[in-house]
Amino acid sequence: METGWMHNRRQRQVLVFFVLLSLSGAGAELGPYSTVEETERGSFVANLGKDLGLGLTEMSSRGARIISQGNKQHLQLKIQTGDLLINEKLDREELCGPIEPCILHFQVLMEKPLEIFQAELRVIDINDHSPVFTEKEMVLKIPENSPLGITFPLNYAVDLDLGSNNVQNYKISPSSHFRVLTRELRDGRKYPELVLDKELDREEEPQLRLTLTALDGGSPPRSGTTQVRIEVVDINDNAPEFEQPIYKVQIPENSPLGSLVATVSARDLDSGANGRISYTLFQPSEDTSKTLEVNPMTGEIRLRKQLDFETTMSYEVDIKATDGGGLSGKCTLLLQVVDVNDNPPQVTMSALTSPIPENSPEIVVAVFSVSDPDSGNNGKTISSIKEDLPFLLKPSVKNFYTLVTERALDREAKPEYNITITVIDMGTPRLQTEYNVTVQISDVNDNVPAFTQSSYTLFVRENNSPALHIGSVSATDRDSGTNAQVTYSLLPPQDPHLPLASLVSINADNGHLFALRSLDYESLQAFEFRVGATDRGSPALSSEALVRVLVLDANDNSPFVLYPLQNGSAPCTELVPRAAEPGYLVTKVVAVDGDSGQNAWLSFQLLKATEPGLFGVWAHNGEVRTARLLSERDAAKHRLLVLVKDNGEPPRSATATLHVLLVDGFSQPYLPLPEAAPTQAQADSLTVYLVVALASVSSLFLFSVLLFVAVRLCRRSRAASVGGCSVPEGPFPGHLVDVSGTGTLSQSYQYEVCLAGASGTNEFKFLKPILPNIQDQSPVPEMKENSNFRNDFGFSIQLK
Repeated sequence: METGWMHNRRQRQVLVFFVLLSLSGAGAELGPYSTVEETERGSFVANLGKDLGLGLTEMSSRGARIISQGNKQHLQLKIQTGDLLINEKLDREELCGPIEPCILHFQVLMEKPLEIFQAELRVIDINDHSPVFTEKEMVLKIPENSPLGITFPLNYAVDLDLGSNNVQNYKISPSSHFRVLTRELRDGRKYPELVLDKELDREEEPQLRLTLTALDGGSPPRSGTTQVRIEVVDINDNAPEFEQPIYKVQIPENSPLGSLVATVSARDLDSGANGRISYTLFQPSEDTSKTLEVNPMTGEIRLRKQLDFETTMSYEVDIKATDGGGLSGKCTLLLQVVDVNDNPPQVTMSALTSPIPENSPEIVVAVFSVSDPDSGNNGKTISSIKEDLPFLLKPSVKNFYTLVTERALDREAKPEYNITITVIDMGTPRLQTEYNVTVQISDVNDNVPAFTQSSYTLFVRENNSPALHIGSVSATDRDSGTNAQVTYSLLPPQDPHLPLASLVSINADNGHLFALRSLDYESLQAFEFRVGATDRGSPALSSEALVRVLVLDANDNSPFVLYPLQNGSAPCTELVPRAAEPGYLVTKVVAVDGDSGQNAWLSFQLLKATEPGLFGVWAHNGEVRTARLLSERDAAKHRLLVLVKDNGEPPRSATATLHVLLVDGFSQPYLPLPEAAPTQAQADSLTVYLVVALASVSSLFLFSVLLFVAVRLCRRSRAASVGGCSVPEGPFPGHLVDVSGTGTLSQSYQYEVCLAGASGTNEFKFLKPILPNIQDQSPVPEMKENSNFRNDFGFSIQLK
């Protein structure tokens, strides 16, 4: 496709070069050539290839052809041999009428490159018409006293042939009284005159009949005959005489019918019937008789038919005045038709190229000629097109013009031009002709595909089904055809570790994107890649866009209980003093969820307890506290079942089992066996317990106040600048939880829970103990300072 386009482009460039070259050198003439009329179709006239100096291959490659005015194809060019042949029988009389020589003008057009040669063909007359008299019988009334040698003009014979093939002489049948002479008119026509050689005697011979023969000069000659009847009349010795022998008149061609052309006048010295004159047109041609008429009484000559300067520029007619005695006189009317501007210019399109390729330099779009049958300024023309069009009109030879592009065209800006060629003549009033040319612009691949967006963001929920349609990209190309057909493809990822080929695929035809496998939000939250759009032009053009895929979380992870551990090992027992007040913090159930957002918002609920109403669980933070005062009647061992549920849809849950042991003091991890003991020992022990409990409560109160102040200051500091734990959305913000050294927790500690779907790390952080106790009896597994642990759900535990 590219090779063909470049070839056409070179051809057009060569054509433009030769057009420009031909502006100065074109117009050479060929011939002249000649042929005899009535020659059979296909007859040889000349070999144009030899006359032009071109070979047969060059004639064909240059696109030689014959054009003529009015697109009348009288001739044809046989491109295989370069011969100029007759395309149809030529009738010289039909083509040229009385005009001699009969010349047919034509042009030889070379399209590649453009070159025009003027040529003419002369049609030679043959003797194919016989002389014909307009009257079968002519009547002459001749006075008997006519002097010898008097002449009587007779009607001439009409022969459509010209030159020597026209009427050359006349002869009559043998007569003792008359002989015939051949005379010639101004226009070359020959007519007979009858000469009286012997006096007439009406009483002896009142009437004579002669045969008049007209002969042309052909070989062999052709002839025509008519009868002449001569009536001998009495004496009328004065013939009519015109006031002037020649009347010269000019009349505009647009004169209305019935217009007065001229008035002729003759006088006769005779009286009576011999002095009465009547006027007639003498031997008018068929066209003249249809155009002019004469009043036989007044001699007024008027128009019978509309004049046309382009058809007949002048008329010459003889006016005959005949008196009542048969004598006649003759004058000549020379009528000159004055041209008026009544013909608009004519445009003949010889060559038109459409469509033309865009982005090309100057190209010849059309070749046309302009003609106007009027004369003088009425026939001079000016051609133009609108100035806002990217085209130029350049004159060539003999009223030929070329329409060329002014600059390279852009199909995307305008795919089609409607060009109106306006031709105006210089007559008064000016007449104009408009010729419309439609030029289409063919497409060249000069536009890059353009994406509707520079970047696309697509959302897909995790755990999707394979081959899921996740979105589309779209690009458009301002070109047309195959140049506008876009193919989509995935470009190599910038991150070499991203397995793009196993994640997504794209439909090359429509840009639809599909997820090839199920995505896991916990493993991959987002990824991005580039998509290319390439057209099918030659050469192909392409562009690219960025596609960002965000994986949406689904509630596919159940809460995981971090504390107390539910690993099937020995249960962890929480110790609660019987002297604990209502709301005493027994322990805290700590759980995490591998999901994000509301799927990771956890709530806690007490499902089952050994003694309902004794303990309660805070729904938002999992703290297990006493609901009322403990008494001696309460059982020592209690088992609590806590439900941990996320906020997903549908929700997922997990359970944690707590073992609580009620003790009298922190020094006794377990209740003593009911053995007999001394009363004093029991009293001493009770005193120690009371002292320790009082000290513990006081310390706990003071510690709680300090810890509350510290926590408030810490929250304000995080609000000012986001710290190690990002705040998630929703009703369960990440916060710092304080656990005092009560119950079975032997150390006071702080931990921070971060449950944010968009946080940088999902970590559970333990902080250093605040006030270490003497005895380390915490059931929490030993954890090293600043240690990190990560579960199977992608969350980490950081101990500090």
